[in-house]
Amino acid sequence: MMTPRILLVLVAVFLPSVALAQRPLDGALKDPAIAGALSDLDARRNQTARWLADIGGIISPSGQEHERAKAVAAEMRRIGLKNVTLDDGPNAVGMIPGRSGKALVFMSTLDDLATVAEHQRRLKTKPRIEGDKVVGPGTNTSTTTVSLVAAADVLIKRGFTPEHDLVFAAVAQEETGLKGMQKLYAQWKDKAIAFAGVGGDGHSILYGAITIHWWKVVASGAGGHTLNGGVPNVNQGIGRAVDRILQLPQPERYKDQRVVINVSLLQSGVVYNHKPETGWFSLDVRSLDGARVEEVEAEVKKILAQVTTETTISFAMEPVQITPGGQIPGFRDSAIVKTAEAIAKQLGYEGRLSNLGSANMNVPLGNGTPAIGLGGERGGQRGFADEWADIPQMMRAAKFVVLLAGTIGAR
Repeated sequence: MMTPRILLVLVAVFLPSVALAQRPLDGALKDPAIAGALSDLDARRNQTARWLADIGGIISPSGQEHERAKAVAAEMRRIGLKNVTLDDGPNAVGMIPGRSGKALVFMSTLDDLATVAEHQRRLKTKPRIEGDKVVGPGTNTSTTTVSLVAAADVLIKRGFTPEHDLVFAAVAQEETGLKGMQKLYAQWKDKAIAFAGVGGDGHSILYGAITIHWWKVVASGAGGHTLNGGVPNVNQGIGRAVDRILQLPQPERYKDQRVVINVSLLQSGVVYNHKPETGWFSLDVRSLDGARVEEVEAEVKKILAQVTTETTISFAMEPVQITPGGQIPGFRDSAIVKTAEAIAKQLGYEGRLSNLGSANMNVPLGNGTPAIGLGGERGGQRGFADEWADIPQMMRAAKFVVLLAGTIGAR
């Protein structure tokens, strides 16, 4: 679903009704359990890389992550996470119990792009470790889950006792409608003080999510042989509609709300000498303000009706993926965003701020739960046969989880 270059970590902000026991970062760093967990991550680099090679090698296109989910759940049980479950998402979920009755929920992305699975089937080889890289299709996204479980492992071994339950969830179907996240959110929204999606090492910090609607616009009309062709023609209708949609004024009118309209796919016909009966084009509408997305879609429907009147070609808009967004006024200066910035600096870099999040984080934000996201490159060539994952980045992401647990979920 998401662009392969922008990778996200989500940290949801505390609900106003919850009194939090968050401590400052320097307090976490002085905690022997947290300091020891960070040190342990350095020592277990090779072990973590080997597990990435194992997990990444399991073919897991979105909607078919069951074998990878089973392997993750088994590892969660092995390291000592409690109440490990495998739901029909399939989400693999385990926890470190706290004392407050509330929970801090961490998420990783379990599924891969369909192209990744195609490369895995064709190559028929397992990922391999080469220096600071784990090379092979399936490794890039899997760093998120490996970072999450590695952090949980060292926290358990160091005996860290959190104030709030620390929930670790490898979430399915991120690429196909955020379905696993929707299920996880429904299960934990009433107990969670925060959600934290682990998708990178925090080189960027996202404090809001953009609304994204994907549509398949299907055109239908009379077909026939070229000799009986002419107009009306499905392609005539598609051409008129696309031209007018791309001239809509909202992107220019609402620049500050980042309205974007894109048509990238157009398909119809199979041979030269036949007028097609049907065809379709994609429509991608985005904005920081969901109301602007709805405004654009209303204008698109008017355009389609006009083209139908002019050409007799009919249109139907079929939703492909509806990703909610959310923006919290003043949230950029909140304590949780500042804490995330401080953690990034502790790990050696500046967290770039943005409010254009587009991943699992959109679910809590779209439902009114404040959230920020942290992003960063996990490697390279995602979706290609020579995909690779960056081991140092993966270990930094694990450290970020440990430090979030030591601040947001602290005693």
